[in-house]
Amino acid sequence: MTNDQSLMTNVLLGMTLSELQEVALSVGLQKFAGKQLAEWIYVRRVTSFEQMTNISLKGREALQARYTIGRHAPVREAVSVDGTRKYLFAVGEQFIESVYIPEEDRATLCVSTQAGCKMGCRFCMTGTLGFHGQLSAAEILNQIFEIDQLALTNNQSPLTNLVFMGEGEPMDNLDQVLRALDIMTAPYGAAWSPKRITVSTVGIPAMKRFLDESECHLAVSMHNPFASERATIMPAEKLMSITDVVALLKRYDWSHQRRVSFEYICWGGQNDSMRHVKEILRLLKGLNCRVNLIRFHEGVEDIKTDRHFPGSDEKQMEFLRDYLTANGITTTIRKSRGEDILAACGMLVNDLQHPA
Repeated sequence: MTNDQSLMTNVLLGMTLSELQEVALSVGLQKFAGKQLAEWIYVRRVTSFEQMTNISLKGREALQARYTIGRHAPVREAVSVDGTRKYLFAVGEQFIESVYIPEEDRATLCVSTQAGCKMGCRFCMTGTLGFHGQLSAAEILNQIFEIDQLALTNNQSPLTNLVFMGEGEPMDNLDQVLRALDIMTAPYGAAWSPKRITVSTVGIPAMKRFLDESECHLAVSMHNPFASERATIMPAEKLMSITDVVALLKRYDWSHQRRVSFEYICWGGQNDSMRHVKEILRLLKGLNCRVNLIRFHEGVEDIKTDRHFPGSDEKQMEFLRDYLTANGITTTIRKSRGEDILAACGMLVNDLQHPA
């Protein structure tokens, strides 16, 4: 686990094309072998040097003596009654979780970017872990490649979408997140459209760099439109207010394929009133966006000691959805998946890192 790819120079997964070309030269191969390495690792997704059949035996032996590919299978799997699958990965001495969510027309992977999280949102189970380290681009990509391969092995749908909404704040590990996104979208890499990838944030200053350097979708965790109220549940509000977050977003063009959305967990009597919905409209006026309402998963307080967040009832959530939509902001109620295996939004907290 590292913030700096240079500290993991023996791991090929997570290297860019130019870096792989340097690797090729370092073991006596021609520069073009770097592109061959990229194809084997990112397109064919091999897990051993022996599989790289268009590289000479001598070259493969030299590579194996100095480098590793960096692929590691998950150590545990949990399967929900709704088909959602949660995977546990070992990263150094820590553990992180990823969630595979199959639907009729797509299969989405919820990717982690840190072990634990620094943000300390009071309603989030992952936040109870504390922060245990940054994931490297290799550790981020490994989640994607391993779970995609497992889906194919299990005759399930291959991945069609990625959401960087697992453990951690992606903007707090932006160098490695951008590196992973570059490899996933580059022609030499996985060649995915950035429109198939959404990156989440609570809203911190590094978000501007993401907006400037990536074309992927953005999802902002709002949860309360009033800065003073939001600060009581989301400490990051003091670092960058939701007002400043929205003001920044209004400087960018969201009228084409790239989208921005706002995630909004609904709590009965706390953030689901007419006062709140009117403030959401005022705050987002003039911004081409959508709002995703999220059911709060009862039982989260079981792992907390002094916090209770009652979820909004269905009728009130439908009111919020209909009111916002009628006033020009497309709003949906997100379907909850994997709650029975603690795989739903904000519930990633494994027992190996969080003692019972």
